[in-house]
Amino acid sequence: MALDYDHLMATSVVDLPLSYRDTETMLYALSIGFGRDPLDRRELPYVSEFEGPPSTMPSMATVLVPDMFPPDLGWDFSQVLHAEQRMQLHRPLPPAADLLINKHISAVYDRGPKLGAVVMFEAEGRLAKDDTVIFTIGNTVIARGDGGFGGANGRGPKPHRAPRREPDLSCDISTRLDQALLYRLTGDRNPLHADPALAKSVGFGVPILHGLCTYGIACHAILKTICNYDSTLITSMDARFSAPVLPGDTITTDMWQDGNIVSFECSVKERGVRVVRNGKCTLVA
Repeated sequence: MALDYDHLMATSVVDLPLSYRDTETMLYALSIGFGRDPLDRRELPYVSEFEGPPSTMPSMATVLVPDMFPPDLGWDFSQVLHAEQRMQLHRPLPPAADLLINKHISAVYDRGPKLGAVVMFEAEGRLAKDDTVIFTIGNTVIARGDGGFGGANGRGPKPHRAPRREPDLSCDISTRLDQALLYRLTGDRNPLHADPALAKSVGFGVPILHGLCTYGIACHAILKTICNYDSTLITSMDARFSAPVLPGDTITTDMWQDGNIVSFECSVKERGVRVVRNGKCTLVA
């Protein structure tokens, strides 16, 4: 069944209530590699409340919108690929909050039967108590089985390009064999990340890591290497996913800093594959 452009563009949710507490904040930090050394006092504020309310990772905004791209949009969800992630923080995320979420489809492009459809989603989170906007996030999704529905061609925003020089900084963060099982507790229960039989049926030897977990680990690397663990310095972060990560891989984040712009790419050197491209992180000017 072909995608219905008008139906997709009319798809929206307004004032969806969502609450999170410090338990979710600390769980998210654990799920992207914080606390591996429980004596590291730089990371303890993100995974404990001993010195006051926990610090909140900026990238946690990406897990605060339920069903960002839901399975029931008339597409072949088994062929859906999360291609890009965008995030802007209008102010630092609190360690706990009651939110109202708005989300909608902002664009749909038809790249033909071979390349699929490109669907772009946008969402914002506001504090329920005073309607203050906290974050805006965007996703680009490729529906590989749904091209050729008769829509306009297009690709979305032009990707950011890293400088043509050797990286200024690099950071290695290892993932655990159970990393996907831990990360899925932040909200994404897609069985591709937990069911070995399903993963094998679609061409993977093992359940793969969530793309947004890799995204969070890249944010962790920037926070650790450039921001000296000050989460309030990060105001936006965009990236393009280019290959899956397998639990147990070590993710190397290469960084180029030009003023308040950090360009970044992630790779798994053990397997010789680049997993994140076109990364751009904006810091407080």
